[in-house]
Amino acid sequence: MSSATIVIPDDLARSFAGEFLRPPDATYDDVRRVHNGLIDKRPAVIARATSTDDVAVALALARRLGLELSVRGGGHNVAGRAVTDGGVMVDLSTMKRIDVDSQRRTVTAEGGVTWAEMDQATHEHGLVVPGGVVSSTGIGGLTLGGGLGWTQGRFGLSIDNLLAAEVVTADGTVIVASDEDHADLFWALRGGGGNFGVVTRFTYRAHPLTTVLGGLVAYPADEAAQVLATYRDVTASAPDELSVQVGLLHTPDDAHAPIIAVPLCHCGDDEAAAEADIEPLRHAGTVLADDIGRIPYPAMNAATDPLFPRGTLNYWKQAFVDEVSGGLIDVLIDAFATCPSPMSALVIEPLHGAAARVPIDATAFPYRREGYAVLLCGQWQDPADNEANISWVRDTFVALAPLVSDRRYVNYMGDGDSARAAYGPQYDRLVDVKRRYDPDNLFRLNQNVDPTR
Repeated sequence: MSSATIVIPDDLARSFAGEFLRPPDATYDDVRRVHNGLIDKRPAVIARATSTDDVAVALALARRLGLELSVRGGGHNVAGRAVTDGGVMVDLSTMKRIDVDSQRRTVTAEGGVTWAEMDQATHEHGLVVPGGVVSSTGIGGLTLGGGLGWTQGRFGLSIDNLLAAEVVTADGTVIVASDEDHADLFWALRGGGGNFGVVTRFTYRAHPLTTVLGGLVAYPADEAAQVLATYRDVTASAPDELSVQVGLLHTPDDAHAPIIAVPLCHCGDDEAAAEADIEPLRHAGTVLADDIGRIPYPAMNAATDPLFPRGTLNYWKQAFVDEVSGGLIDVLIDAFATCPSPMSALVIEPLHGAAARVPIDATAFPYRREGYAVLLCGQWQDPADNEANISWVRDTFVALAPLVSDRRYVNYMGDGDSARAAYGPQYDRLVDVKRRYDPDNLFRLNQNVDPTR
């Protein structure tokens, strides 16, 4: 069915308080675009929902017309699964309500909220909800996939702080899932992605936190081996309060100088201890820049935003490792030497502390041990360079294959990885939940749990 033939049935049109967009509506092209400029899909209709009831109507539209369904929160998913070609795109981006209960330390937020908006709302109350590391990311996608972030060592992943979720299931039923109600669905939502319904409201536990010791220190790329060795030694015994990434990248200015950057966040209360914990990372080589200081948490969570501009072309690969080995260091340094784009980066991100101490069967997120996520982030601007950049990421991933596990982080997955790589030992249990709540696989534009397998 082409987009030109889509007619909204009268009863659904009357029931929908939001806006239906179709080509050639003036805002259609802007709304259909997601963060990754490599994705260029054209939905037959975009349902801009304003409420949970609107979401139920949009699902009914997709079912009645037999169209593919996609769900967009923040639109950051690198694989572009927030947008469908020729189907119904449910757009939550206007659903922005945030309610902070500072007495109970809980926050309820709608599915179109970004982490920048969440951080600002909670910061006004001296609180934080554990989120990610790029503030333009939507809370929905990040949370449903797990939620690695700066405060994971002290407070756990985003899913470890999720208390309840309001979900519109495939048949339009509205469910509030928690440990007490629909516990099977609540378990699956915490790491199983968008396989089971549209989450219209998230309720989180919040924690007292206003400022952190954060920022980054940068060194010349030709000192990467010694900097990575220091990173390995510090993170192997880092306290829960300290989260440190490391990345081989180029400066975002016109010089495009190759550097190794060490962004870090220490969310501990003891300032003297925090300074001592990070000291080796500030003296790992010839310092080119050091902006580490006491900053508001929202500033920390937005610090790397300029490195990920909306609309650039992206192709990513990722895997987990248990250690930053000499072999891993060698592969990353060699790969960086052939990087075709100054916007690309090779990043190591830890999983540690409270996030690694949760029992593996407590949630659907399958990686619950001390380790690291290795991210190959290909990013460029000119479509003529697609082949060179995609090949570089793929070739680097092949070189890493003997050193990494078969586990993947669902929020970083692009093409070529199976859902079993994302969900691992949780997969069969996720299939059972999928059969219960979405037996016809309406929600299939994701790292899909196929209910027929």
